Amino acid sequence: MGIRTMLTVAVCAATALTGGVAVAAPGGTAEEKAATTTVREDFNGDGYQDVVVAASNAAVAGQPYAGYITVAYGSAQGLSTARTTTIDQSTPGVPGDPGEGHSFGFRMVPADLDHDGLTDLALYTNESVPEMSNWGSVIVLWGRTGGITGQGAVRIPGPESGDMGNNLIAGDFNGDGNADLMMAHGWGDGSLEQRSVLYGPFSRAGEFAREQRITMFTSDNAMDNPAVGDFNGDGIDDLCTFYAYEEHSEGGSLWLGTPQGLSTTSTDLPSGSSPTVGDFDHDGKDDLAVRVVPNGIYEDFPTDPGTVKIYYGAASGVITTRTKVITQDTAGVPGVSEKGDQFGARLGAGDVNGDGYDDLAVGVPFEALESKAGAGAVVLLKGGPGGLTGTGAKSFHQDTTGMPGVAEAGDHFGGAVRLLDVTGDGKAELTAGAPDEDLEAIADGGAVWSLRGTSTGLTTTGALAFNPVDLGVLAKKARFGLNVSGDNGPGLYSY
Repeated sequence: MGIRTMLTVAVCAATALTGGVAVAAPGGTAEEKAATTTVREDFNGDGYQDVVVAASNAAVAGQPYAGYITVAYGSAQGLSTARTTTIDQSTPGVPGDPGEGHSFGFRMVPADLDHDGLTDLALYTNESVPEMSNWGSVIVLWGRTGGITGQGAVRIPGPESGDMGNNLIAGDFNGDGNADLMMAHGWGDGSLEQRSVLYGPFSRAGEFAREQRITMFTSDNAMDNPAVGDFNGDGIDDLCTFYAYEEHSEGGSLWLGTPQGLSTTSTDLPSGSSPTVGDFDHDGKDDLAVRVVPNGIYEDFPTDPGTVKIYYGAASGVITTRTKVITQDTAGVPGVSEKGDQFGARLGAGDVNGDGYDDLAVGVPFEALESKAGAGAVVLLKGGPGGLTGTGAKSFHQDTTGMPGVAEAGDHFGGAVRLLDVTGDGKAELTAGAPDEDLEAIADGGAVWSLRGTSTGLTTTGALAFNPVDLGVLAKKARFGLNVSGDNGPGLYSY
């Protein structure tokens, strides 16, 4: 089905913090806004958070799975197709050319890399770069007051040989106020088990201040999706990493940040997938939410009802002492745990009602709605003094009153979720993708929805949706909305 209606509701904007720099916006002071939210993804510096949506499966210039991204800019009125920019490797200034399997936008990491107060976007691209003698690259699109373009885009300098860009994530691991990148960055001394922290600030040529190499796993496993947060509340970002060997999960590790940089030793964590980070109990220490790997076997994901586990931050840095498990059978959570629902397949944290407690958006992309198998839904869990519970949880899907469109089998609504304050009012909006939405003009083109945050939670009043047809980008099987910037999902596991 095609979605054409673009509905928005105006709200008052306040001020925001952009890359650590206070930026005044209409309707409030920097001090007032600092008490409610920090803009993490403001690519044009206007004080509103922005959303980047990937269509990494899309064909570009005749190249299958080359991929493109669309930047949707926030405003007091919310998102709109009138304020979007689409970028791929044929965009002037972007390094390289569209190529088969490049999957441009497969992983998108927002961070102010050059410390100019504007968020930049680092993208992992699955390309071979002969001049670097390596596989994979990280391309940086620089934030600009007029919005992101390809102008001045660069590849982060690669290693002499080896893997480049896998597990890409950003954080400030030494607390100096500059964004750092953790990623695969070659083989160094021959160890495949190392990852590198590239410390900022980065120059506009993509050069970094220094590199730290850390052995993070063994030859018997591989690193899964990482997550970053300040779990001990010391003002320095920490890193969570997870591991797998073939279909088996292999546990995780917590690496604490220090004034000298990321610690080279770690403490153990249980296995997890789709990690996201928020302060759900508002105690000043970040908490970690993950999808539990069923039976420790990734191949069991397709039949998994789904379980979300929360590890609460602690000053000691040990985050396994206080935990919480939530499923669709938890009191207050809409629905019932059923085979294959995959509750928690994607997770996103943010403060929807502006009460200071982060909430958790839980994607349930394989949820059946009556006879519509795999139509999908998103459940919002509320944060509070004791952390996340099922009390007051709400479910949203395409058949929810006020939502644009109609739920259909196999849409997989909730295949991506992110909570970002795109209206600048201190309340996060939900961005939800349905990557397998079957559009009239473009089979499996995918689509994205935006739901407003209010003092009482998410609302469908003023909900909007857009898709590749609305953007004038016709690409079959694009799976638009499978990834959004800053999410940590591994993709969707289906039968």
